[in-house]
Amino acid sequence: MGMNMLTEFIAKKLKTAKYKLLEDGTYFGHMPSIRGVWGNARTLRDCKEELREVFEEWLIIKIMNREKVPGFDFKVDRRLLVKQ
Repeated sequence: MGMNMLTEFIAKKLKTAKYKLLEDGTYFGHMPSIRGVWGNARTLRDCKEELREVFEEWLIIKIMNREKVPGFDFKVDRRLLVKQ
């Protein structure tokens, strides 16, 4: 799996994110096609960064568990995975 392919997938998915200003003055962001991945922060910039981080972590867990990721086809060579 090339890093460029992964980076492009993340960027493409983040372009689908929806953001809104909540009544308490914070921002909430989510990607409608990825259930359970969301961010919340005081500024829009921080919300976008948090959403990116949460999405990356979600994606890594999916890949490590060999779970299907909508719109992303990958093969993982388990021999290359190193436990630390």
